[in-house]
Amino acid sequence: MEKQYVIGVDLGGTKISTALAELNGNILSENTIPTNAKYGEEAVLSRIIYAIERILEVTGKKVDEIKAIGIGSPGPLDSKKGVIIETPNIPFKNFQLVRPIEDRFEIPTYLENDANAAAIGEFMFGAGKNTRNMVYITVSTGIGAGAIVEGRIYRGNTCNALELGHSTILPDGPRCNCGNYGCLEVLSSGTAIARVANEHLKAGADSSLKNYEVVTSYEVFQEAKKGDKLSLDVLNKCLQYLGIGIANIITIMDPEVVVLGGGVSLAGDIVFDRVNKVVGERCFKVLRENCRVVPAALGKQSGVVGSVALAIMESLEDK
Repeated sequence: MEKQYVIGVDLGGTKISTALAELNGNILSENTIPTNAKYGEEAVLSRIIYAIERILEVTGKKVDEIKAIGIGSPGPLDSKKGVIIETPNIPFKNFQLVRPIEDRFEIPTYLENDANAAAIGEFMFGAGKNTRNMVYITVSTGIGAGAIVEGRIYRGNTCNALELGHSTILPDGPRCNCGNYGCLEVLSSGTAIARVANEHLKAGADSSLKNYEVVTSYEVFQEAKKGDKLSLDVLNKCLQYLGIGIANIITIMDPEVVVLGGGVSLAGDIVFDRVNKVVGERCFKVLRENCRVVPAALGKQSGVVGSVALAIMESLEDK
């Protein structure tokens, strides 16, 4: 029987999204179930297997018709061995995820860092389509990234390349959750924007943000659009650091495009205008003139489309 389909699994701390797609990326069916991470490693593995069984049942497809399964997961992980080393929101520790799934379905299964999977999705079907070299950066609660080099995902020696969020931008800056100081993530993620704004409010700064019981990055962006000085100042500084991080990665990787996704990117021009200004100031002219910084195209679908794209890319490579 001809294998015409792939399955993508986007594994998150709270939910597992699964899709069955054609080899051109067209998704035929998608479902989402709770991860139930609190019940442990084996329980989460069982949920993934159930999600795959369910999507086959709903679509009426047989195992023999599936060319590959792609799984996007938080890391760090070892994609070559199919092992999740450790991840904060799912109770995996040096857990062999791929082998039991391959044993159960007898379908080639590929594991990838979720940011890398999203990068593959944007490269194949999104804002990076028709490029050969691109960088994907997601800025939300944290900051993650993935790079496509000459049409292939770049993993690095330990399969954990492009941890851009944990590159040092400000050596004496605030402590990051990773233990380092002044990481890009602790300076310019959505969490960082909220933290800095709240620090100023607690210090007595005057701002329309005082009208909110809870201040997140969303409220900071909303009030900045209305002209609130504190909100504008906070974003000016945090987005400057983000621009520096992006300028650094452009200088190192020389991509055709940097695709910016995640919740912070949804704020639009206020983000891209500031980032592009900083990039223009800090990159060699030849680099900045030949690289665009653009919004991601896949939005909330980036995870599941990325895992589908991973399955397609890897199965084509294995021909």
